[in-house]
Amino acid sequence: MSAHTFAVRRFSPEKSTFGKLFARDSLVRRMDWILLLATVLLCAIGTMLVYSATRNRTALTHGDHYYFLIRHVMNAGIGFALAAGVMAIGHHRMRSVVPFFYALAILGILAVLSPLGSTVNGAHSWIVIGGGFSLQPSEFVKVAIIIGMAMVLSARVDAGDRIHPDNRTVLQALGLAVVPILIIMLMPDLGSIMVLAAIILGALLASGSDNRWVFGLMLAGVAGSLTVWKLGILSKYQVDRFAAFANPALDPSGVGYNTSQARIAIGSGGLLGKGLFHGSQTTGQFVPEQQTDFVFSVAGEELGFVGAAFIIALIGVILWRACAIARSATDLYGTIVAAGVVAWFAFQSFENIGMTLGIMPVAGIPLPFVSYGGSSMFANCIAIGMLQSVRMHRPMSA
Repeated sequence: MSAHTFAVRRFSPEKSTFGKLFARDSLVRRMDWILLLATVLLCAIGTMLVYSATRNRTALTHGDHYYFLIRHVMNAGIGFALAAGVMAIGHHRMRSVVPFFYALAILGILAVLSPLGSTVNGAHSWIVIGGGFSLQPSEFVKVAIIIGMAMVLSARVDAGDRIHPDNRTVLQALGLAVVPILIIMLMPDLGSIMVLAAIILGALLASGSDNRWVFGLMLAGVAGSLTVWKLGILSKYQVDRFAAFANPALDPSGVGYNTSQARIAIGSGGLLGKGLFHGSQTTGQFVPEQQTDFVFSVAGEELGFVGAAFIIALIGVILWRACAIARSATDLYGTIVAAGVVAWFAFQSFENIGMTLGIMPVAGIPLPFVSYGGSSMFANCIAIGMLQSVRMHRPMSA
């Protein structure tokens, strides 16, 4: 064999590791790169907004301007590592870890109700780890309910025994979802419950189960909300938030202060914004929780309508790609997983942006991939990993 022939064979793309990695039927080529790009861009924008919102908040940063910036980047890095781990597990092997992950999520929210739990902004839903880090287990319950309901609803369908889930199967799936919701109600964490309700409806719709279940759950939700309101189960701060939403002028310097200041910040941004790091409302710290729940107000003030619209467009791209993955999935399990993520991201984004604009009640939930928060970032990235796993492990012709 000549030296030239050896070199050609030795470094041939088809034979090399690089060639195998990017071959036509490789898993890397099957990834949804548009979904990945939109996610990375949202994280990058969120990093800039979090830094802008916290760099002058010495009371929170202890004099370190990069305190939140460093932690946000670390959270994103860990999140993408978790996404890669989910992708490595693979779509078909995901089912085997569902019971373990579900049990771990339940233990997490139960730990919140123990002496390990801590109260933040009226919600007893956190576990303080130390070193400036904390954990919100209810974020991982979103993932647990998606994969848990997907496993139960799809078991007999993917096995070929049935075309659609029967009523008994739907009841089993709902029972699996109700357990963590009842625990979270004790915290109370109304925002997480609203998101979980959207996930459950999305999973049922995608499963092909009888539509009467969907309408029945919606009626039950309305009846339950009225009952909770009448019985006075909600905490005072939660009741005040709904009252401020119904009447924004009720207490602009009290319970309505957050929304009022957020709308001022967004309105002052105009078309192109005041420029990154130059927002007077943001720099003056007029908007509370502007690095977490109200981070969209920073975008509206400093990046203007164009920047805020770009963030919404990126979220739209993620939802579009997730819907495409749900449609192309070759089994019901993958379809339900993708649809659950769509319902999660769509409702949570709408609620977060809506409460900032004053068109939705304040519920204390972050904007996916943009708001500061490790638990939220980890859960969001796991969801992206699940989407990529569903797409990567389907036949190339699907």
